Parts: sequence; structure tokens; C-alpha cells
Amino acid sequence: MNVRVVLTLLLLSLAPAAHGQQFGRAQFPIKANDGELISNHSLSVEQASQVARLPGIVNVGNPSGDVTLYQFYDLNCPFCREAAQDMDSLLLGDRMLQLVFVPYPVLSVQSIEGARVELAVREIATPRIFLELHRKIYVTRGMINGSRMLAAAGEMGLDQNRIVATANAQRITDIMQVHARLGSALGLVATPAYVVQGVAILGHPGLAPLQKVIASVRTCKAAVC
Repeated sequence: MNVRVVLTLLLLSLAPAAHGQQFGRAQFPIKANDGELISNHSLSVEQASQVARLPGIVNVGNPSGDVTLYQFYDLNCPFCREAAQDMDSLLLGDRMLQLVFVPYPVLSVQSIEGARVELAVREIATPRIFLELHRKIYVTRGMINGSRMLAAAGEMGLDQNRIVATANAQRITDIMQVHARLGSALGLVATPAYVVQGVAILGHPGLAPLQKVIASVRTCKAAVC
């Protein structure tokens, strides 16, 4: 059983980020685990509000949390896979964090297929189930496509026929297009990318740097105090 690929999605030529790799200016002194500045820039109030209004986001953290961290990710970005353990550490260690996943399939057709299944699961299941599927697929190896995502969902007891029907709906394509266009407009030229308190961070800085940014937001309502 395969998920149909719709090729009208705007694919961006993005390269996944490595720690310390530079993609542009570092507007704020946010450093990765290796001590190097990681590329980041501020967003306007309107741009930040557009992120919050994206149609396919999934809050896997505390819906009433005091800090919101958005992660834009591609299922086939190796650095997104590496960051998954840090996302779990954030969830387990910070009960007041709103961690919001933003499916951002920009690297390949296979990524589009996988995102279609994820977005379908988002519609028919709870955020907890979405997170369980997200974790399950990230502990596997190799290219993630629609068939692999569908098989993983089936192993969890989810209705595969319903997932396929939902995944192939035009609204799922529309969601991915909206995400891709906004990510491009915001200059998110690396995956994973994060948005927090009006600042876009390009690439994964590591667990401790993200915790520091979150602590700053709590202290002074800014990514860097």
C-alpha cells in the first residue's frame, strides 16, 4: 500500500545543518555545543505570528507552557534525526515547554511522502500518538518514505486505509505548500531550524544551547538576555 506522491509541492534546495556550520549571519550571540556561533536572525512580529498559525503544526509539549519552541524538520535530514534525542530530553526535563513540531519536507520526494503520512496521523490521532510515531521512525535507519511511515503507523495499530485516504487529500498538499513557502520567506535555509521568541535559529545547536535560550526567554522575554 503506497502513499501517492503529489509533485506540486514547492521543494526548496536546502542543505541540512551541522553544528557550527555557517549559513548566514549570527544576529544574536547564540553558540552551538562546539562554542561556535550558530546562524540566527530576528523575525518580525507578523512573521512570528504566521508560524503560530501554520496549519500542520503539532504541539507535543505542554499546551499551557510558558515558552514555545518550534522545530522545523525534514524526516530525511540526518541532523534532525540526531536532534530527536535532544527533543525528548527537553520534553522530559521541562514540563512547562510547548514543543511544537513543524513538518517541513523540503529535501526529497521521499520526505514529502513521509510527511503526508505524518500529517494524516496528525488529523486522525492525538499529539501523543504523533510523537510516538515520530520517535518510532527516527530509531530506524535508511531513507524514510511513505511506505515506511505507513508500516510504522500500522505497527502501532493505526488504520492504514484511513491514513492513506487522508494523506492523499488535497488539504495535505496545501499544508505542505504553506509550510514550505513560509519557511522560505523566513530564511530557514537549514534543517532542523527553530523559532523561539521571534528568533530563527538555523541548524541544531545542541541541547544545552537550546536550554539556555529557553531560560533566557523565561528570564527576560528574549532569546538572549
